[in-house]
Amino acid sequence: MDGAESQEGIPNSASIQLPGQWETYRVHVVTWNIGTSEPPDNISSLLYLDSQVTADLYVIGLQEVNARLLQFVMDLVFEDSWSHLFMATLGPLGYVKVTSVRMQGLLLLVFSKQLHLPFIRDLQTTYTRTGIFGYWGNKGGVSARISFYGHTLCFLNCHLLAHMSYAAQRVDEFEYILDVQEFDTHDTPHVLDHDLLFWFGDLNFRIDDHGLLFLRSAITSNRFSLLWNKDQLLMMMKKEALLQEFKEGPLYFKPTYKFDRFSQNYDTRASKMWLGFNGKRRKPAWTDRILWRVKPRPKVEEGSKVEEVTRKPLREDLPLKVVLDTYTSDCTYGVSDHKPVIGTFSLEQLKKYETPLVQVCAEGDWSATGGPLVTYSILEPFSASTWDWIGLYKASFRSVSDYITYIWVKGIEVSSSDDVIQVYMNKDDIPVLKTDCVLCYYSSNARSIVGISPPFQVHESVMVTEEDLAPMIANGRDRNAAS
Repeated sequence: MDGAESQEGIPNSASIQLPGQWETYRVHVVTWNIGTSEPPDNISSLLYLDSQVTADLYVIGLQEVNARLLQFVMDLVFEDSWSHLFMATLGPLGYVKVTSVRMQGLLLLVFSKQLHLPFIRDLQTTYTRTGIFGYWGNKGGVSARISFYGHTLCFLNCHLLAHMSYAAQRVDEFEYILDVQEFDTHDTPHVLDHDLLFWFGDLNFRIDDHGLLFLRSAITSNRFSLLWNKDQLLMMMKKEALLQEFKEGPLYFKPTYKFDRFSQNYDTRASKMWLGFNGKRRKPAWTDRILWRVKPRPKVEEGSKVEEVTRKPLREDLPLKVVLDTYTSDCTYGVSDHKPVIGTFSLEQLKKYETPLVQVCAEGDWSATGGPLVTYSILEPFSASTWDWIGLYKASFRSVSDYITYIWVKGIEVSSSDDVIQVYMNKDDIPVLKTDCVLCYYSSNARSIVGISPPFQVHESVMVTEEDLAPMIANGRDRNAAS
């Protein structure tokens, strides 16, 4: 098991010289089995919001989200309470939910800093059921893939088979998920095709052999390394070729399962076992894990010259490096019998592109009584669609679906040239109160925002100013937002 080290996708040689600048992006991954609970009031410490180093991407994987029929249907119509909390927390800080996927109790959320949006492309999600002979979604995996500045990233959130004796079956489930999940992309149709894969979730691997008394002694004395040689996942990583391609940080934190709710004490029933009373056997374990895999570089054919390997990268999309910064658990959260696990990573890569596909701007003064003019121009060739649209958003919007209003790109052009296209939005849809906004060009084929304007201000409507209706409108909108 590797600690905070670099996992590289290129030959470890200083002789490789490539054009461009290395850029470092920070990825913050959280996995948490929330046990059907409602979210806590505050998740700031879970997201390291007080840190001086901010994340570029947040990836949140939850298991056992409340999936009772009525609740599940409500979550499909409205945002579930957990998604709402993450969006409400990260939105004002300049993060946008770029994608999400839900399969019954499994939920995966991906957030990005707003400035990266035009460079996150080709978003796709999928899911695989493995519960009850593959027909029930209480177990399985949900995944999301993106292109991030030209490098392909995949995030896979799993909830695998439970119970002590099923370690081999858990590996089989994982391999099955990898086999059946497919994406509609020519270069990365499968999960393992991506340059970087993060695999996390309630993987349900347990600690073999060690009795409860030994476990208790090792945990209370913080000698976690005494338990590593019997951790089922680490044992499987030594003998399964596929798992050997994955890396994980050292388990320098307490086993994350199974706690009494709202407590830092392990399951009371297990404690009674330690004391000689009858009780259900629930040994602590590191069931909640975060691993990563950089796609192995192609093997050099026999007879190839070493000079050729070091002169240029073997694949167009290299180099890419991942450095694990922190791997820990936060025991202060008690809404579940699991503790959340956090992994923060530095992703070092060369940008494949630095220009957005589309430049979009708000021209002139914008208000509900004026003519809201939009201009856009194509900066890089891409496959446009009649389903492309430009949305008006508040400057601190939380997701792609948070638009105030939108216009279809095709069929509404009022004037155009080879460089700039002008379109008008319907002034009746423009906010009547002063609002800080941005415009976003959404590409249906890329399934993402490919251009975003500088922030601008929609001015208060003349009618509102003359009739002093602003307080009444604001109060009405506050009540609508609350409802």
